[in-house]
Amino acid sequence: MKKYTALILLTGLVPLLTACERKPDYFSYVSELRSDLFTAGNDDFSLTVACLSREYPYNGDGIKAPLTDLVEITLEGDAEEYSVYLSGDEKIGGEMSFRNTRGDFYYSQGVKSFPKGSVSLRVEWENESCEIVATSVRSEHTLTPEKALSYALKAEETVIAGMSEKGAFNGELYVRLLRRDKNYYYVGIVDRNGKIISLLLDGENGEVLAKHE
Repeated sequence: MKKYTALILLTGLVPLLTACERKPDYFSYVSELRSDLFTAGNDDFSLTVACLSREYPYNGDGIKAPLTDLVEITLEGDAEEYSVYLSGDEKIGGEMSFRNTRGDFYYSQGVKSFPKGSVSLRVEWENESCEIVATSVRSEHTLTPEKALSYALKAEETVIAGMSEKGAFNGELYVRLLRRDKNYYYVGIVDRNGKIISLLLDGENGEVLAKHE
């Protein structure tokens, strides 16, 4: 009788265990991840180095494609042309492009690994050059991308449940570290129709500060 009762209890647990096992690994559906930002500046310019893992080709269709790691460098200054070079084992850098829509200079390149903590750069413009160190905006209080995503998913629990089925997630996710007066996270939830729910989170406690659909 005891064995029979135990069997019934175990049988009842199987659906629960199966449901737990089938919960999607949502972070594996992130198709764009900005995990770190490095900033620097002086009287001549200000710049930001972003560490990105982004799907290629980039297409907000709710389906994740393979990721490519790259650094994106943006610079604001008054010269007509700039070139930027990162120090390290990899040869990273070159002439920057001016973006009329944003009024800044831009450079991107695929990388094998990301810098940590700080990164040394050489900036060249006209007949001048400058060596400068950009430091990460992250601190011990900054949420990890994984943790930030978990807060966003919890805030949109009903939506996420509707997009999840049999251990799979029918969509893709964006997670971007932002820096303004403090650290924030942008999280985008993209369905198969390309509809995006955009959330702005506090970078330290995960509170949802704004939402846009």
